[in-house]
Amino acid sequence: MLAGTNLSKSYSSGKVLENVSIQIAPGQICGLLGRNGAGKSTLFKILCRLIKPDTGTVHVYTACPKPIGGIIEKPGLYPYLSAADNLKIFAGIQKIATDATSINQHLIKVGLPLDRKDPVRNFSMGMKQRLGIAIALLNNPEYLVLDEPFSGLDPIGVASLIQLILQLSAEENIGILLSSHLMAELSKCCHFLYVIDKGKIVNAGTTNQMIHAHIQRYSITAKNIAKAQIIRKYQPIMGINDVKITCPADEISAVLQTLFQEGFAVTACTPELTLEQLIENPVS
Repeated sequence: MLAGTNLSKSYSSGKVLENVSIQIAPGQICGLLGRNGAGKSTLFKILCRLIKPDTGTVHVYTACPKPIGGIIEKPGLYPYLSAADNLKIFAGIQKIATDATSINQHLIKVGLPLDRKDPVRNFSMGMKQRLGIAIALLNNPEYLVLDEPFSGLDPIGVASLIQLILQLSAEENIGILLSSHLMAELSKCCHFLYVIDKGKIVNAGTTNQMIHAHIQRYSITAKNIAKAQIIRKYQPIMGINDVKITCPADEISAVLQTLFQEGFAVTACTPELTLEQLIENPVS
């Protein structure tokens, strides 16, 4: 297990972290939600041993020679080199194999093509993130820390990166901690969520707990949805082919079933949950 206990950190500008405790188990995906400036990057740097906390401790219960790999803020790549050459440099620094077969295996693990020989400055942001993850995974760490990995990605890139994160967790049993300021991204891949605000953990729980406790509004898309009878009891706000309703989480399944019985083909049902809700209303 990777665990940070009672971590605090201050700079001349003020306190950045205050008594923060967090833990990640092997194979578990944990999300850290917080506004910009909430302390996410500072916490990640402490966990990766890049800076020391003023108080508190970090423990990694493993015999692995490289227990933690990570990307803090953005991948540190050599833009004028190819993906393979970037990996060769970082592999050499860590004194591991740099032959073509080994390098190709690292590229394959993160879903990067083997035929790209051009500089990585030509890569999409999603491909750069994958290469950064490949570098972080050199020497087979048991834990992976990713700071805002979805930043700058389009929806297809986000979905693709989520699949990679799920794969690494399930197939490699890697414990993964990733941060974002957007709930939608983390809710699709995280088992557990921490919410940080002004340097303090203000909410924590399983993703299902968070959703069940906080989601009260859903956006439902279906042709002619405004004609549905069931939605009228849920304070509907009508769109053209969608409606927003205020509905407890434990009732939404019954609403969708009734819509089906009324003859409406629902094409999407999207829960709406904001970071502000999680900050202001801790799970009891």
